[in-house]
Amino acid sequence: MINELRQQLASGGTDTSIFNWFSAKYGPTVLAAPIRGGFDNTAWIVPAVVFLLAILGTAFLINLWRKRTTPSIAGMPSTTTTTEADSIRERIRREDRILMAS
Repeated sequence: MINELRQQLASGGTDTSIFNWFSAKYGPTVLAAPIRGGFDNTAWIVPAVVFLLAILGTAFLINLWRKRTTPSIAGMPSTTTTTEADSIRERIRREDRILMAS
């Protein structure tokens, strides 16, 4: 193939004519990269679009998960009041005493 390329260059062929000659002889898969134009543009565009959609989808899911589970932050008031928490603790202590006595 290298010798054929050298022969084409020596005969004064343009880049386009050499690309066309190789494509006609070996098919479009012989080229290292797809030619820009027509349907071949999808070979360049689709991977980038899929990558961007994956990033956006991941960011959306992370944002959704963060909204579902909001951890309590130190210094922020919790949803239960102090009196509710004290009554729950007292109930647990009573039930624990009853279980230990049995």
